[in-house]
Amino acid sequence: MRAHCHPTRSPSTLRLHIPRICCQTFPMRNLTAILCLTLAVLLGSAGMSWSADFQKGVDAYNRGDYATALREWKPLAEQGNAPAQTNLGVMYAKGRGVPQNFETAMKLHTLAAEQGNVLAQFNLGLMYEDGHGVPKNYKTAVRWYRLGAEQGYARAQSNLGAMYADGQGVLQDYVRAHMWFNIAASSGHENIMENVTVRRMGGVFIGFNKNAVTNRDIVAKRMTPADISAAQTLARECVRKKYKEC
Repeated sequence: MRAHCHPTRSPSTLRLHIPRICCQTFPMRNLTAILCLTLAVLLGSAGMSWSADFQKGVDAYNRGDYATALREWKPLAEQGNAPAQTNLGVMYAKGRGVPQNFETAMKLHTLAAEQGNVLAQFNLGLMYEDGHGVPKNYKTAVRWYRLGAEQGYARAQSNLGAMYADGQGVLQDYVRAHMWFNIAASSGHENIMENVTVRRMGGVFIGFNKNAVTNRDIVAKRMTPADISAAQTLARECVRKKYKEC
């Protein structure tokens, strides 16, 4: 069973999530970068030398040796490695091993996101939504969440659903909100015992032990049976289209 850590809330600080190799997540505000997942991407796309250096950074970060993690990841990031750019961006956002600098974190995440790194795309959505490193911009947050959602990333799908539910960056649309929450649940989000801070609908905290199903059920109470049926049909069509143009 996956271990869990209880979250803390602090509106003035950015919450990032950097798990250990077993995919534990640790709350640091609203941003999520999962090193075990970025490691999987790296191992699938890079040579053994890059993989070894990246792993050294992971090991160092997990034991609190941020200077070594920085030394291992920075050259990879400079060579254009998206997982390293994402993780280095998390370090700058949190100020671990480097002075906290949201602007640098934003630049690194953007470089990775433009290469299609789904975690960087998700993190950018949170940064634009919360206004960390950039002026708050819900429309841009929606754009990055959507890119992550289109890659099948459940947390991005769930957050996109909440943006529709709250009418932030898009016209309020409970049918679309229900659709994305349902898709996030079917993507496995309901099986994640959440100790991450997922989007809060209408200011409602959806955090520890909460999931996409919770948000779906909340929004369903504001819908007619016909609306729910329409949302379920749209969800099936969206999955069939592999989350594109939904």
